[in-house]
Amino acid sequence: MTTQREISRYPIPEIESLPAEIQNQIAEVREKSGFIPNVFLALAHRPKELSAFLQYHETLMDGASGLTPAEKEMIVVATSGKNNCQYCVIAHGAILRIRSKNPLLSDQLAINFRKADISARQMEMLEFAIKVCGNSSEVSDNDFEKLRAHGFSDEDIWDIASIASFFALSNRMANFTGMRPNDDFYAMGRQGRANEKQSK
Repeated sequence: MTTQREISRYPIPEIESLPAEIQNQIAEVREKSGFIPNVFLALAHRPKELSAFLQYHETLMDGASGLTPAEKEMIVVATSGKNNCQYCVIAHGAILRIRSKNPLLSDQLAINFRKADISARQMEMLEFAIKVCGNSSEVSDNDFEKLRAHGFSDEDIWDIASIASFFALSNRMANFTGMRPNDDFYAMGRQGRANEKQSK
């Protein structure tokens, strides 16, 4: 079992000391997944910021969109790989394996999404997400035209950019705090385990 020192460079507060709203969210995710993802514990060092983080995360990842839940996770994994964020690649790679029912996809995307077994539409989506992730000043109308040609609406394009941008923040927070992925994530959604519950 990981120790608190291994989870983050910062102190981990006692769950009972946190605001009731956050305690309820932690209890809910523990009930759903069987464990508490370390992101909740590490970012609970600043409860108000954790609350805002979780609200934005839920809005982006669970809100109505022209993107499928698996496509949203594809964006997270590909951009987190670009940002060398171990926590988000491992955690969201697990969620992607479950949502896509594909045990190979998350590893392909994290290492080199251009070699992944995905559609031309999804490839264009990830090309744009990576551009927003690393070179957002270079986004142009031409990028919009390419995405529209693959059936993405302007609202879908906003979703792609928002997810890439939000997880750029998440990646940097995870990296600077030394956030450690839960060991539980590594086996989730692997061969023969496709029916496991998803976790954040």
